[in-house]
Amino acid sequence: MADFRKWFPVLAVASLMFGAAATANAQPAFSCNTNAGVPPIVRAEGLTELVGDLILNCTGGTPTALGATVPQVNFQIFLNTNVTSRLLSDPWSEALLMIDEPSGTDSNGGNLRYCTTNGGCAMTGVGGTSGGVNYLNGDSQNSAPANVFQGRQAGANQIVWLGVPIDPPGTTTTRIIRITNVRANANQLGVSSTLIPTQIVMFVSATSTTSIPINNPQQTVAFIQPGLSFGLRTAVGLNYLQCVSNNSGSATNSSSSMTSSRHILRFTEGFASSFKRRNIAYTNADESPLPLPQNTPNNNFFTESGFYNPFVTSASNNTSGLTTNISQAGLASQGTRLMARFTNVPAGIVMYASIYSVGSCSDCGPSSTANITSAQNASNSLLRLVSTDANGGGSFSAVSSTNNSSQGGNTIPSAPISLSNGAGMATWEVMTSNPFTVQTLEVAISVSYVANTSNNLPGLGTASVAGSFAPLSTVTTASSTNNQPRFADTSSARTLFNVNACSTNILFPFLTNQVGFDSGIAIANTSTDPFGTAPQSGPCKLNYYGETTGGGAAPAAQTSAVIPSGKTLTATLSSGGNYGVAATPGFQGYVIAQCNFQYGHGFAFISDVGANRVSEAYLALIMDGQVDTYPRSGVFSEVLGH
Repeated sequence: MADFRKWFPVLAVASLMFGAAATANAQPAFSCNTNAGVPPIVRAEGLTELVGDLILNCTGGTPTALGATVPQVNFQIFLNTNVTSRLLSDPWSEALLMIDEPSGTDSNGGNLRYCTTNGGCAMTGVGGTSGGVNYLNGDSQNSAPANVFQGRQAGANQIVWLGVPIDPPGTTTTRIIRITNVRANANQLGVSSTLIPTQIVMFVSATSTTSIPINNPQQTVAFIQPGLSFGLRTAVGLNYLQCVSNNSGSATNSSSSMTSSRHILRFTEGFASSFKRRNIAYTNADESPLPLPQNTPNNNFFTESGFYNPFVTSASNNTSGLTTNISQAGLASQGTRLMARFTNVPAGIVMYASIYSVGSCSDCGPSSTANITSAQNASNSLLRLVSTDANGGGSFSAVSSTNNSSQGGNTIPSAPISLSNGAGMATWEVMTSNPFTVQTLEVAISVSYVANTSNNLPGLGTASVAGSFAPLSTVTTASSTNNQPRFADTSSARTLFNVNACSTNILFPFLTNQVGFDSGIAIANTSTDPFGTAPQSGPCKLNYYGETTGGGAAPAAQTSAVIPSGKTLTATLSSGGNYGVAATPGFQGYVIAQCNFQYGHGFAFISDVGANRVSEAYLALIMDGQVDTYPRSGVFSEVLGH
């Protein structure tokens, strides 16, 4: 028994030694944990919204033996909506998979090295070296290991990376796999009707010769919110009069300056950073400079472009097997664009748009109306008017100003809006923005026309405007040719201005043809004058309110013949008068005359029959307003003091 007790310490040491050996040989299995960092908010109108990167942090396993081939893995992602990353060369996508966070730091692309072999690039194991293959700096077996892999579109909502060599890192380090430049159709999912926003979800799978466990393979990579609200402000009022010219010089000469810019269009972000410039490169509002690299992973550049490395074709890369435009991966076609579409613009109207942004107030103009308070220029404007295709697409092309408009003491460079059959559009591109505040960007619209009532110009009617993102598109899947970003049209039209017929509404408060009295009226069309006023002509409609002798109903309304400029309608209740006015015997009450010319004035005379004993005369009342007032008639006329 004593001898047996002597062996206890020996057995204990042996047990510890074998246990340690067993622990050393029991390497944890290779596995990956996924996360999406902080998912961005994306625009509900967007068809090609950049979602957050998906990151796999992988640990465990045994690094590939020295001289052995590193095992290859097929990675595939699925979204709950269409993947719309640009197809650089169908089916090759701009979506990239990167290993161990390579980045570009110089004109040679830093340590970004692209796999040029369809189906993966072969790598050789380094055995027990800490962390396995050195994907960033190379090692004894792999002088320039590929660490960037181009995805392929595998379905409307899928991208796949085939044959990616993944060397298990063991327990001493973590292998980081990043999937970036994934764009999604946010509009396809829509905006949530609940307090919880709609989410874009990414699923990832990894298949190889052995099982690769992925913890949390489903990740939210974006939240969807409306990206834009559109409104307008109007200085003075919405109405124009057909018989009064407005900015007449610029109606026939686009270089003629304008004295007013009454309409202010307002584009407001739905959330901070909804408006983005194309790339971090910025010079001024007149230029779209050569894009700068955005090739550091895990950076939010707050631009329309994603991970962008223009140095793919550098000395450190063999690019013979890459798609020819791989260096454009992640680069947006343009910055956010804002479009105004005009419809039902009456004939004879010429419209102008400010080429830069403006500032305004809601109540600092005449009679507390809106007014322009500032006018930006190339050095401080956030927007630039650009020439585009019919949908707001195309490369950056700044529109040159042809004239200026003036408002609130500010000079606003402007350019004409092309109109065809009453429809046209203007598009501005965001040149720079502040991603940390919700911004409202404003532009000015001016209206010009020459009054020509004899030819019914400008035409009567209501012009409308709708504001939206641009370019608009119905392409909801991945494309190699369409602009990105691009957007669905979710806008609705609203009234921009009205062109109303010129008229005068004249009130005769009391007229009578009862108990021995008679009344006469005169309506003068005074549009002929020594001041150069455009002559107008039109009929007058006489509306009777009151009764006839014995309590009978008032006479029905009647309309005169056309009263020429410089002429006067005269009539009595008992006998009628010129221009076809019929008698209304026995009437007593008031009369409202609606005359289709702006400069009408009335006079009334009441007396006993024959004017032998009693008589009275008065000037009729003009029921309309002047300039920026809003009377019950809703029109503007010449109102004189009585």
